[in-house]
Amino acid sequence: MTVIKRGNSKAWYIQFQMNGKTYIRSSRTTDKKAAQQMEIDWKSKLHAERFLGEKTRITLKAAMAQFCESKQGTPSHRGLLSIVKTITRLMTVNRPLDELTSHELERFKRARMAEGVNQQTIKHHLNLIRSAWKFAHKLGYQTSELSFPKIKMPKTSLRYLSADEEQRLLMCLDPKRDVKNYPAYEDRREEIKRTMQDAYDLVILLLDTGARYSEIANIEWSRINLEDRSINLWRPKVQNEAILYMTDRVFEVLTRRGEQGAGQYVFVNKHGGPRGYQARSIRKALRNAGLEGVKVHTLRHTHASRLIQNGMSVYEVREVLGHTDIKTTMRYAHLETRQVTSKARDVINRLNQVARA
Repeated sequence: MTVIKRGNSKAWYIQFQMNGKTYIRSSRTTDKKAAQQMEIDWKSKLHAERFLGEKTRITLKAAMAQFCESKQGTPSHRGLLSIVKTITRLMTVNRPLDELTSHELERFKRARMAEGVNQQTIKHHLNLIRSAWKFAHKLGYQTSELSFPKIKMPKTSLRYLSADEEQRLLMCLDPKRDVKNYPAYEDRREEIKRTMQDAYDLVILLLDTGARYSEIANIEWSRINLEDRSINLWRPKVQNEAILYMTDRVFEVLTRRGEQGAGQYVFVNKHGGPRGYQARSIRKALRNAGLEGVKVHTLRHTHASRLIQNGMSVYEVREVLGHTDIKTTMRYAHLETRQVTSKARDVINRLNQVARA
């Protein structure tokens, strides 16, 4: 038996060699006999995996937990945990992963469709299961052969706000607007005033910078330079940063907020930390403005579309948006094409006028 004590640890450690490889781990027990039995079990398991082709089993729940743990510290981590809750609600996650069938995945897809969930969301959920399945296989666990359901994404035209739609949205976000069941602006509680002002200011920054919601909602004052009117924007999703220059109204918003007292963050939650994802008031304003098919991310599309429509190339807009792959920016290419064909028309018109002269 090779159970030993290491350093100041009270627990026994299991250490042995098998097939030229050293194995060592804590038994997490002070009972030597229990540690020795753990060693026997561990060796039996390794022997079965090597010579009998048997692999350790893992449940879907544990596989998803391991995958989410591997993503800790990334922008997607919180969203993954939320998806796990949904999967847990609709699937039997305590069964071994090697018993999971393609039919169960199809049933999950249909259950989400019956709940009215859009295809993109269902695709994200299935992608988490796929990633957990692949991760478990990589770690040497037993996995079944799976065929994941195909999600047909509907082709939709790019949605962005017109100038009129933007004004309607900003009117519905005006912090001093009359609100049903609210007192007049002057009589409102300071917390309510702050919350309404935050939503308005946040939308202005999103419209004029084209940044992702989280990039602006959680930005720190240390990244704001009011002297040269620049924003040193860090993009966690793609792990890059860029210097953006403020429009006049972004400068006005940030100057006002700075004069009101600047802590660590430009936008804060009720505890003084970063705002996080609090978009309910913005989504409500979108509905009140009658803007169908518009989401918070549409503000980013609006910024990019306006740049393209006013002469910037797709490659220039890629730099502004911080896309790592030009294919992502190419969704705006048809707007650039419209500009090019418009210029071509003007060139031909001028040539025709010269020919007639």
